[in-house]
This record gives sequence, C-alpha cells and structure tokens, in this order.
Amino acid sequence: MRVTSLPLLFAAAFAVPAIAQDAAPLTLDYRAAQERLLQRSDAIEASAAALRGKQAQEGATRTLGRPDVDVEAQLLEYQKTLYLPLGSLAPVAESFGIRDPLKFRQERTATRPIVTATLPLYAGGQISGTQAGARAQVAQARADRDIAVENALVQLVQAYYGQQLAERALGIRRDVLAGLNRHVADAEKLEQARFISRAQRLQAEVARDDAAREYEKAISDLATANAALAGMLRAPAGVRPVSPLGVNSRPLEPLDNFKAAALDAHPQLARLKALEDQAQAGVTLQQAKLRPTIYGFGQYNFDRRNSLLTDPDWSVGVGLKYKLMSGAGRRQQVDAARETVAQAEAGLREARTQLEIGVTKAWGETEAARKRFLLLDSALASAEENLRLQTLSYREQQATSLDVIDAQLGLGRARIQRAQAANDYVQALAQLLSMSGRMDRMPDYLARADKVIP
Repeated sequence: MRVTSLPLLFAAAFAVPAIAQDAAPLTLDYRAAQERLLQRSDAIEASAAALRGKQAQEGATRTLGRPDVDVEAQLLEYQKTLYLPLGSLAPVAESFGIRDPLKFRQERTATRPIVTATLPLYAGGQISGTQAGARAQVAQARADRDIAVENALVQLVQAYYGQQLAERALGIRRDVLAGLNRHVADAEKLEQARFISRAQRLQAEVARDDAAREYEKAISDLATANAALAGMLRAPAGVRPVSPLGVNSRPLEPLDNFKAAALDAHPQLARLKALEDQAQAGVTLQQAKLRPTIYGFGQYNFDRRNSLLTDPDWSVGVGLKYKLMSGAGRRQQVDAARETVAQAEAGLREARTQLEIGVTKAWGETEAARKRFLLLDSALASAEENLRLQTLSYREQQATSLDVIDAQLGLGRARIQRAQAANDYVQALAQLLSMSGRMDRMPDYLARADKVIP
C-alpha cells in the first residue's frame, strides 16, 4: 500500500503549491500567445529601440548639405600698439622733440558678437557616403529586429508545445502507472490463490515502481515547462495552452517554394546586404579623403565700434581645402574598404547557400515527422489490442506477468512516441517557416492540423 499510494503523494506535493501560487492561469491559444509575446518581449523591444535609434541617426544625416550657422560672443581685454612713420615730416617733428615713428598704445575692453555661416559646396562624396551608411545601418537594425522576432517566435513554439508535450507525457505516465497498479493488484490476488509465483508478483511491483519514478519525473518536467512558458509570456499566474499538438496529414508545399521564400525574405540575408551597403559606403568615404572640399562662408560683426582694426565688419567668400600629405596611407585605406566589401559579398553568397541547405533539412525533418506520426497510428492500435489480449491471457493463466508488463509499457511507449512525433513535426515546421521568412504564418499552418493528440 505504501508504494501504491506514491503517485498520489507526488500529485499532492506538486498540486498544492500550484494552487497556492495561483488558481487562474491564463488560457491562450497559440495565436493569442504569439500576439502576447510580440507585445511583451523585452528582447523584441530592445531591438525595436535600437532600430528607432538608427532611424533617428539617419534622419540627422539628411540635412548635412545645409549651412552651419554659429553665433560667437567674446569679451576681450586687450592692448594694441601702433607705429606711425612720419616720413618727410620727421626732421620737423624731431625739432619739437617728437620721435619717428610715432607710437600709440591703447588698452581697452571690447565685445565681439559674430555670426559665422559655412555652406558645403563640394565634399568629395563625404555627405553622400555618410547618408548611405546611415541608411544601411537602419536596414541592419531593421533586420536585427526581424531576427529577434523570428527567434522569439521559434522559442515560443518550443515552450508552448513543449508544455503540451509535457502534459501529454504526464497523462500517459499516469495511465501506465494506473495500469501497472491494477496489474499488481491482480498479481497479489493470483499469488494468494497460488496461481502465480511470488517472483511474478515481484516483477509486477518492480515495473510499477519504475513507472512511479517515471511519473515523478514527468511531474517535474511539466513544472519546468510551465515556468518556461509563463516567464516567456510574462504571466505570473501561469499559462494554460489550448491549441493541441497536431499534424497536418497532407504533405507540405514543394521544397522549392520554401527555398524561394527564404532567398527573398529571410532577415539574415537582409542584414548581410545591409552590411555590404555599409562597406560600400565606407569605400565612398575613404575615396572622399582623396578629393578636395569646397565651401562657402560668411561672417558678420554686430559690434563694429569696439572691433579690432583687423576685424572686418562683414565678409563672404569661397574656400578650398585639400590635404596634400597624411600620416595614414589614404589609398591603402580605400583598398582596405574595398576588401571589406568583398568580404561582405562573399558572406552574403555563403549565407544564401547555407540557407538553402537549412531549408532543405528543415523541410525533410518536417515531412519525416509527419510520416512517422501517421505510421504510429497503426502501432498505437496494435499496442492497445496487445495489452487487452495479454491482460485476458494472464487472467486465464495463458500469459506471464512479464507479458502484461511489456504490453503495458509498449502501449505507453507508443503513445509517447506519437506525441513526440507530433511535437517534432511542430518544431521542425517552426524551423522551416523561420528559415524561409514565414514565421508570422505559423498560426495558419497550425490551424490546418487534422490529426491532433487529445
């Protein structure tokens, strides 16, 4: 009796804390869970914030061609000495004791309120390169955001249907344990009636004890799955998923459709293309360093009375600046930037190849899981019939205790394999849709399931 009640003790030990923690978990189908994740995921929000930051930086580069206007105000304490040559009047001045040249010294305090405007006329490509680089950074941040969304949705499928699988496994382990408990009870009665030996009854108890340990592990696995899904969806009360594990018995779309979608819409390719564009913008910026810059400028002094003799009232002009020599090899920097472009292009080509391979693998795994699930229907029916026959034969002394145990465990194994095949199908489908850039269509694919695990 002590061992027989062990499952009840396990159930009570886990059920009481769960009820005490919260009596009303959040009931969500997969589509609602996906919407909640997109709204509450901090990882997605972080990538969205990074995108908004890059968009703001790109907006700041759109006005680089406009003039810069600076207002400057200075308070000066200065001394100025002037020398005035007398020329032909020097002899006359000398007779009056005046030295040649005349020396004037002035000390005063003055202010200098000045407005200066500078307008780039030709920057050698620096402005266009900076703007192109900023646009490419926005594209990269957008791709990073999309990748974060894809990864989060794949993790949601793993957690949501992982909890479903854990619930199914717990139910199956409970049924196996209950079946072995009944078998032990029958064995005890038959042993008392001297129809079976003590060894056969012990075999039944050993199998029952093993099933109890598996049941305990299933309870722990379900608790872990519950915590993972609740944490992901920011639901402290827990989540009760209502979209069952299921398989669409019809084959998938052709592989080439998924490959074409992947090469057209996968965010990782968009990210690598953005890196390539940034590298190309870097070439433009390095080439601009080899060219002169031309700019227009203007300056206006608002305090002419207190200005220095060398200060104009206003001035306008055009300037040209060209660096003749530099400590850094500018042409080598251009070559380095071009090699960065070549690196980005090679990385993009490799990513396309790997993406096609990954799509092919995910498509094959999805189809294999679908076929495996369908084949397990007949295996499950055979296991159920075998258990029924072995139980009847055992009661009629035509089968041994070990035969019943094997049949009971075989049925549990077939049921778990079928649930696992359904989960494998869903997880492989998620990988396939993610790699083909169609993860947002996951709810539609799941809704097509016509074979579900009750």
